[in-house]
Amino acid sequence: MIKTFKGISELSQYAASSFIEIAKKSIKERGRFLAALSGGSTPLRLYELLGDQFQNEVDWHHVHFFWGDERCVPVEDPGNSYGQTKKVLFDKIAIPEENIHRIPSQLDPGTAAREYACILKAFSEPPLAWPRFDLVLLGMGDDGHTASLFPHYQVETDLPTLAVTANYQDRPANRVTLTPKVLNSSRNIIFLVAGKAKAATLSRVLGSKHMPEELPAQRIAPVNGSLTWLIDEEAGSLL
Repeated sequence: MIKTFKGISELSQYAASSFIEIAKKSIKERGRFLAALSGGSTPLRLYELLGDQFQNEVDWHHVHFFWGDERCVPVEDPGNSYGQTKKVLFDKIAIPEENIHRIPSQLDPGTAAREYACILKAFSEPPLAWPRFDLVLLGMGDDGHTASLFPHYQVETDLPTLAVTANYQDRPANRVTLTPKVLNSSRNIIFLVAGKAKAATLSRVLGSKHMPEELPAQRIAPVNGSLTWLIDEEAGSLL
């Protein structure tokens, strides 16, 4: 499903409403809500809304937050997704600290990936070795990457996490990412895509030609869940 909005503000309001609806349904049906968040600038407005306008709409004691990927940099680094989210969301809501399961970004990618896999296993739903997330939020880069699944990277693995250490855009990636098997086992996946710079790539990703190695966002196809694209008019201008 694709939903188009005039701009990031309208898109974020809808995303917040969707987040709340899925959270309440998950808590009612299973007693908890497991959400994997995305980094980057696009979802920050959503996190701000949840931390301010909607901070009392969810029973945060039953919510557990994870991440789809993370840079292996200190929490204080501007590029650290957990650090960004903490300022606009976690510091403003009544959520137990133990319900926030960040990727241990102070470690090297290989060690961080192994430790994060252990964290995931504690919430696993057998026969899976990882949780079946109630909601995964994803973004898309202007090269078609999502999470830290980059073009032409080897991501076919049975492991839940992957250390991404090869050079990306002429610099070491030094990241940890969830793998497609984990993402595609989720109950709900929502892409948030905004801006004219994404238009050409988005038209290719949503087009009829399947090129997942070149356009990793095409790897996202839930096995038994819903996939929704929330885009603004600029990002969808070439569809």
